[in-house]
Amino acid sequence: MDLKQIFKTPNPIIGVVHLQPLPTSPRWGGDLKAIIGRAEQEATALASGGANGIIVENFFDAPFAKDRVDPAVVSAMTLVVERLTNLVTLPIGINVLRNDAHSAIAIACCTSAQFIRVNVLNGIMATDQGLIEGQAHQLMRYRRELGSDVKILADVLVKHGRPLGSPNLTTAVQETIGRALADAVILSGWTTGSPPNLEDLELASAAAAGIPVFIGSGASWENISTLMQAADGVIVSSSLKRNGRIEQPIDPIRVSQFVEAARRGLSEKEANRDNSAGRQAPELGKVKSTMG
Repeated sequence: MDLKQIFKTPNPIIGVVHLQPLPTSPRWGGDLKAIIGRAEQEATALASGGANGIIVENFFDAPFAKDRVDPAVVSAMTLVVERLTNLVTLPIGINVLRNDAHSAIAIACCTSAQFIRVNVLNGIMATDQGLIEGQAHQLMRYRRELGSDVKILADVLVKHGRPLGSPNLTTAVQETIGRALADAVILSGWTTGSPPNLEDLELASAAAAGIPVFIGSGASWENISTLMQAADGVIVSSSLKRNGRIEQPIDPIRVSQFVEAARRGLSEKEANRDNSAGRQAPELGKVKSTMG
């Protein structure tokens, strides 16, 4: 997955548009026009604040269906994504919660969205929706049938879930990439708003061996400069909301603050890489001199 080609940067910041309750969800309010209007406001806030991409989620549809959502949800999300693609120039992705990757990739294909997020691509996770089993074999065949190049960002040991068995993080990352064929992997904390720790990010990045690793939850302007030392990109939502409250709309000022902090972390990462290369150079010269 070439991040620079899709996002115009090798280290994208992807903001999340949490859709208000959609048709057939328990809290559906009956006003799709208002849902679209808020989504447009939040997409504009992300674009103006400097985000590099957007992912659209049916976040407020909870409690979620375990796998396939109602067709009305698919229709509503398709309408929203279509409106956003005509409003902003940022690449757009889709996550149909809890784990309806087939609907996500279908929406993406019909709206020219560039990527989807899949919470459980392979393995089995025990969640509040019950046992969710990854269907990588079906999804990859479906993508091929559609003739699509939509990229698949897959969570590893997804938040709000526990794996059956005790998989090693390195093995989980390697299997998600090598056997389930994810284009990138996402590492989160255990719940919404909790970040992965730096050591796990470093372990995941080493196991991914060049495949992009995204921070999937808990990133804030206070911790992003540290977390970005060990990741290629970040998916962020809660900390961009007004007053940091999940139910509030996205605040463009908070987006700008987050983007600035993330770029600061990337500058530090680049400086550390340059310093490391500088320390190695004399040793290489010494060896060459001795050989001569």
